Amino acid sequence: MAHDLYLAAKAAMAKAHAPYSKFPVGAALRTEDGRIFSGCNIEVASYPEGWCAETTALGHYIMGGGGRITEIAVVAERMARITPCGGCRQRLAEFAGPDTKLFLCDETGVVETVTMGQMLPLGFEGGTLK
Repeated sequence: MAHDLYLAAKAAMAKAHAPYSKFPVGAALRTEDGRIFSGCNIEVASYPEGWCAETTALGHYIMGGGGRITEIAVVAERMARITPCGGCRQRLAEFAGPDTKLFLCDETGVVETVTMGQMLPLGFEGGTLK
């Protein structure tokens, strides 16, 4: 199942708008009911005020009705085994559990699988802010 998520992330990466960094990234999320939401990074002239691929995918996920995220894939054109940045790790953790699989990809497919808990072991929990 990871391969189709990788393909969705790779297709999203092809749509990246990265004229400044020349570093396209794609991400895809799968919900418990099988829906896939993808996104790419989008840069603006007020660099670094653009947004990451994971943020774009989360926007589509929220607009699509959300749900429990079970898997995430991230791919970059020029970097093997890319991981989400710190901010995106926290954003993803808001909607995915610590056991959610995170597929780290290169241009050929999944190269490593970790969990969100491994990526962000001491992240903020929304419940503590209430």
